[in-house]
Amino acid sequence: MISYVVAMDKNNVIGKDNALPWHLPNDLQKFKTITTSKSQTIIMGRKTFESLPNILPDRHHIVLTRDKNYKIEDHRVTVVNKIKDIELLAADNKEYFVIGGGEIFNLLFPYAEKMYITKIDEDFKGDTFFPKYYGTEWEIIEEKKGLVDENNKYEHKFIVLQRI
Repeated sequence: MISYVVAMDKNNVIGKDNALPWHLPNDLQKFKTITTSKSQTIIMGRKTFESLPNILPDRHHIVLTRDKNYKIEDHRVTVVNKIKDIELLAADNKEYFVIGGGEIFNLLFPYAEKMYITKIDEDFKGDTFFPKYYGTEWEIIEEKKGLVDENNKYEHKFIVLQRI
């Protein structure tokens, strides 16, 4: 099963210059909690992988890239060049987590069955956007308001959507 884990602003901005345009520790903690559960496997594009500070602990990384020469010499990372490799995961009963970027979200959208969204009630400048989706195809199965405090300055909520 393919699930998305993503934070976005009011206009579906998810990134700027290959980074998050905000700092929201609540979201980072939620991301860690979600992605270290179930299969403990995260799927991403090469640019997203290269934007990470390190290989994230307690998770296996699958990097989807067109570059057939792209190699990562680490047992915690698998590099794949074909969408077919991801399609196999979609048919599995385990939950695998797509974390970006924009091109990967668009490419894998037909396979997504669940979305864990942090919706930030702000407008940020960005160059990467989450694909448009229709509420008629998804139902909200969970929604929780995030805590705003000195470290988490933006109004936000955590939403879990299931494909109908």
